[in-house]
Amino acid sequence: MFLFLFCRLHIHFLRTEMSISRLVYGSFKFRFFVRSYSVGSEDEKPIKTKFGNLKDEDRIFTNLYGRHDWKLKGALSRGDWYKTKEILLKGEDWIVKEITKSGLRGRGGAGFPAGLKWSFMNKPHDGRPRYLVVNADEGEPGTCKDREIMRHDPHKLIEGCLIAGRAMGARAAYIYIRGEFYNESCILQMAIHEAYEAGLIGRNACGTGYDFDVFVHRGAGAYICGEETALLESIEGKQGKPRLKPPFPADVGLFGCPTTVTNVETVAVSPTICRRGGSWFASFGRERNHGTKLFCISGHVNTPCTVEEEMSIPLKELIERHGGGVIGGWDNLLAVIPGGSSTPVIPKQICNDVLMDFDALLEAKTGLGTAAVIVMNKQTDIVKAIARLSLFYKHESCGQCTPCREGCSWLNKMMWRFVDGNSVPEEVDMIWELSKQLEGHTICALAEAAAWPVQGLVRHFRPELEARMKEFETVRKNIQKIQKEKLLHVF
Repeated sequence: MFLFLFCRLHIHFLRTEMSISRLVYGSFKFRFFVRSYSVGSEDEKPIKTKFGNLKDEDRIFTNLYGRHDWKLKGALSRGDWYKTKEILLKGEDWIVKEITKSGLRGRGGAGFPAGLKWSFMNKPHDGRPRYLVVNADEGEPGTCKDREIMRHDPHKLIEGCLIAGRAMGARAAYIYIRGEFYNESCILQMAIHEAYEAGLIGRNACGTGYDFDVFVHRGAGAYICGEETALLESIEGKQGKPRLKPPFPADVGLFGCPTTVTNVETVAVSPTICRRGGSWFASFGRERNHGTKLFCISGHVNTPCTVEEEMSIPLKELIERHGGGVIGGWDNLLAVIPGGSSTPVIPKQICNDVLMDFDALLEAKTGLGTAAVIVMNKQTDIVKAIARLSLFYKHESCGQCTPCREGCSWLNKMMWRFVDGNSVPEEVDMIWELSKQLEGHTICALAEAAAWPVQGLVRHFRPELEARMKEFETVRKNIQKIQKEKLLHVF
């Protein structure tokens, strides 16, 4: 009850109008679509209409491609750990204020205002330690941005943990890294050792009198552990299954203590925001969609890559400028999954004009998610592609909730019938209704993550499904006719 009233107080104070339209996975995290969130000054500002083509001097991740040394010496030469002591000494209120001013929203798929989320931890101490948990369990198909940060810019993440931890009054940070990221976990552990040796973290971090430890915890490959409470269960040595909420992690989290779970990218950008100012970060992107963002471009493009760009860049420009264009040209584009596998697919006619931010994609009945852009040209079997995703979610369901356990299995079976066309038109409406029944009836959001790709397929490619059924029926009748003629010939 206290947390609920506390949240209401903050929301009223910031004049935030939030519409929680769904819970879905980012790298399997809650995805909150915030319809309006005012940041910065109330003074009139010129309305920006052109976005994209980010300048090099405005890039936060300056070693994204590993062209420079990732170790402490190289990180210092690129500006990491610069004036960190001054930032820490300004205190938690100042850090939260700058993050709030920047308009930073969760980069793991949630899109929840980071400053508001961090402020939930600033309540009177009750004797329990506080923890920051960084979700580096990047398991969303098509998503690879956090891996690049940990592989090539680990000190940016460690410094971000220190600053975010200071903002929350946390005692330690736990970085929960995906078990398959063996090399990245080794690099991260070596970078943490360097930071300890230099006095940047640990006892009296950066000479500020603030004690802060950073630990790396490797997962074991379960996608479900990307959900924040399942992640906490895994760190505690239990089965990685989501917890019922409330209580929320900010009240009862890791080891029963107040905890904030946040994404790698969200934490990693916080030092630069504090150094350059929240207003600088807020100057990029549209209102309520501020800052820069890492985009992962894969699929049928000429140059797949992970790139940092301005929020609200047009999807077409993002693909053509950084992805080298669609294989076969833009006219050969069939569809795009704009935010990782759990976001609904959108066809070419929407891709022509849509902007890559939370609000624009929500209006297009999809989502930004993890900003993992999966491009499919006209040579793609779109039905089979979505069926393969449904198989992934069926396999990764923990089985704790009956609607998810049974529903994901049903979705998968029906989708593979659609691949062959061995179904009837009524099944299209049936699978739509089934996907709707999965939403909002489970502890976590994996069921919804499984439902959304199917809904996107039915919404935009229903004629393709029906055409397959007609083709299958025609082939079936022809086979029956041939078999009948053979029987008549025999007798």
